[in-house]
Amino acid sequence: MAQRRVTDFFAHRRPSSRATLPRTKPACRTPSPAESARGAPAPALSSRRKRARPPADPGPEAAPPARRRLRLPADAVSGPSSPAAPGSPARPSLGKKIKKAPLSAGQLPGLPTQQDKDTTAELKLCLQRARELGARVQVLRASAQKKDAGESSMPEAEGHPEKPCGEKAPAYQRFHALAQPGPPGLVLPYKYQVLAEMFRSMDTIVGMLHNRSETATFAKVKQGVQDLMHKCFEERNVGQIKTVYPASYHFRQERNIPTFKDGVKRSDYQLTIEPLLDQEAGGAVPQLTATRLLQRRQVFSRNLVERVKEHHKAFLASLNPPMAVPEDQLTRWHPHFNVDEVPDIEPAELPQPPTMEKLATAQEVLAHARSLMSPRMQKALSQLALHSAEPSSPGSPSQALPATPPATPPTPSPSALKGVSQALLERIRVKEAQKQLAQMTRRPEQERRLQQLQRLPELARVLRCVFVSERKPALTMEVACARMVASCCAVLSPGEMERHLVLLSELLPDWLSLHRIRTDTYVKLDKAADLAVVTARLARLVRAEEGP
Repeated sequence: MAQRRVTDFFAHRRPSSRATLPRTKPACRTPSPAESARGAPAPALSSRRKRARPPADPGPEAAPPARRRLRLPADAVSGPSSPAAPGSPARPSLGKKIKKAPLSAGQLPGLPTQQDKDTTAELKLCLQRARELGARVQVLRASAQKKDAGESSMPEAEGHPEKPCGEKAPAYQRFHALAQPGPPGLVLPYKYQVLAEMFRSMDTIVGMLHNRSETATFAKVKQGVQDLMHKCFEERNVGQIKTVYPASYHFRQERNIPTFKDGVKRSDYQLTIEPLLDQEAGGAVPQLTATRLLQRRQVFSRNLVERVKEHHKAFLASLNPPMAVPEDQLTRWHPHFNVDEVPDIEPAELPQPPTMEKLATAQEVLAHARSLMSPRMQKALSQLALHSAEPSSPGSPSQALPATPPATPPTPSPSALKGVSQALLERIRVKEAQKQLAQMTRRPEQERRLQQLQRLPELARVLRCVFVSERKPALTMEVACARMVASCCAVLSPGEMERHLVLLSELLPDWLSLHRIRTDTYVKLDKAADLAVVTARLARLVRAEEGP
């Protein structure tokens, strides 16, 4: 038996019909309804060749393809201004992506479809509406600006930025005087304290420049003050400093001062600042030392306090009944006087650079250049001057703005005082004025004594409870103070508590007595005394100390 070859095995296994056909990937295809209607035979299962799709012959009874998009007829599509017909599909919004519909038979690909025309018309309508809204906003904004300009009755000084309408100062500025630590006194408004700090910084910078014989210009001082304070420093603030302390500096407009800057020319005028100092013995150049800086700062602070006292005096004169307090006895402001609402300081006028002569009218040109022109040109300029000259009415002088009226204390409404006699009201007002006068002229040591007296009724009750709990006739001063510090509501140190006990023994020696034995001091209390009588006596002492 002959041996068979391997090639004969593959030749017998592979059919001849498959050897010539190319191997292709089977494709899934959805049959169209037209094919199913014509009853096309199904493809043979044994064949893997992709069958070509027969062309669809358009006929009157042929149905459209299943995947083709439904298009509305031209008469069913409503325009942008006409209302949509009921039952019609919703129009796609502008924010969503609009898919292009397939072209129908007989439609050229370059021409716009009806849907594109509708979208374009809708875009034009929205653009027109946006333009109308923009024009309306501009008209409203212009009217609001005119209204704000008409309502503003007190414009700010020149160079001072105007605050927006309705904007108030922050709370830390409006209530600055109420948040000061320590006992109340002659506290300055917040804006006055900022101005005092500006003067201190300005004096420091000017002193440094003056001591090294360098010309102090406003540009140098402004940069130094802003670096120290981190606040805006302008010529308006310099004018306020000159108003408060006129003898502090001498201001001039000078030029030919080296600036070493590209923006300022050497020939430009600059505001120079020179401190006014007393001449020293021997004709030496005076220096602005630390002692003089401190003296000038104290003078500036006193001048600010004097200005506030003037407004306070006007406020007292406007009360009912009016009050008059000597300035040397005034130790605090009136309780109803709002310190932080004191009017701002008006800036003084600073030297301005000289104005160069400029020719503004034809008459001035003709007067200066008459000798350089021909007679014909002189005649033409004369006619032009006569035609352009108009009788201008002299500008009305700017009226001085009234100062801010002093704040008046809150008064009850007439309906609340109905039925109360006027004599009683007058007596109450006089008594209240006397009490406020005594409060404004009270010295610091009197204020401390009054605070101690106001604490004594409570301390008397605590001290009696301490003696009752200890069950002893006498206690040492250290033990009594320690027990009272732990039991009293007020935060006091043992030393302050000891001073209160000494004062209580001075006022009520028959109830509380101090006995010094060797190195210790003993406190003895009368437990049989009525505590209500003791507190009543202390209350009378407090009222007598407060005044009428």
